[in-house]
Amino acid sequence: MATSSITRPRIVLCYPVESRHFARIEQQLSDIGIDAELIDAGQQHIADELLQADIYCGHAKVPVPWPEVVAQGRLQWIQSSAAGMDHCLTPEVVASDIVVTSASGVLADQVAEQTFALLFGLLRSLPVFFRAQQAHEFVRLPTRDLHRARVGIVGFGGNGRRLAEVLAPFRCELIATDLFPHDKPETVSQLLPAEALDGLLPTLDVLILTAPLTDQTCGMFDADRLARLPSHALLINVARGAIVQEKALVEALAAGRLAGAGVDVTEIEPLDPASPLWDLPNVIITPHVGGQAATRIDDMTEFFCTNLRRFFSRQPLRNLVDKTLGFPRPEDAAWRIPGGQ
Repeated sequence: MATSSITRPRIVLCYPVESRHFARIEQQLSDIGIDAELIDAGQQHIADELLQADIYCGHAKVPVPWPEVVAQGRLQWIQSSAAGMDHCLTPEVVASDIVVTSASGVLADQVAEQTFALLFGLLRSLPVFFRAQQAHEFVRLPTRDLHRARVGIVGFGGNGRRLAEVLAPFRCELIATDLFPHDKPETVSQLLPAEALDGLLPTLDVLILTAPLTDQTCGMFDADRLARLPSHALLINVARGAIVQEKALVEALAAGRLAGAGVDVTEIEPLDPASPLWDLPNVIITPHVGGQAATRIDDMTEFFCTNLRRFFSRQPLRNLVDKTLGFPRPEDAAWRIPGGQ
């Protein structure tokens, strides 16, 4: 339960709001009778503005002095504008009383579409055909099917569940694993605990990663785990790059121990121009655009407005992050309620 005794809160934003988003937040504050100072810090000023913030909504992509921010004792609540929380869950924030909420599930439609782009590109041999097109060659090769494939989804939060919904009409066999294997929807045939992953991998045609980056998931797909996948399997990563060890992935792909990979995220971003991933013929790389959408900032602003109302009325916040886990527990997740309201 979020509480607030701030008389005139200073709310600092650090996501790409336009004037209409700024006005929408101001209107929400007015509607709930809150007189607040609203600051659009942007990336340029966020490090300084955070030191005087009571509430912060955004995703700083520049260094932020989190120890100093916490030491100020002023910041009460962080609303991340991203699903991933590694940008703000520093040890100091985790140990503090600061309430943290995520954007988990807010951009699930876009992540699902990005997954489809990568997956169909590999299944239908688009890298081969694109190269042939550039060479003005008419090359016909066998392609693969998504229908009736056995697909595993690792991480079954907002993004994973939405992905299962859009995959289900393709009559795939969908199996998911999660740290909290509860509330299995009809879209998946099985929802397994996280420890069942290694036994699942050898049975899959496609593996899709939608898990959060935490101490437990960082580097979890190393050479040994990748080797558990059959050689015909495809790996799609729309989660966080550091979940997969790049060197092990390159070696598996180059040796033919893995049929292909579609990655929207890489272990280090931007991906090093010298990385062998760029030149592997069975890889599709996109530059971390899975959450991009025409309505992205609109959707994020509406979610923030919902949580603002709940914060000042002392109601439970949507997507309240368990800071020891690094993501919301299922009972606090926005995906449990249509629209996250």
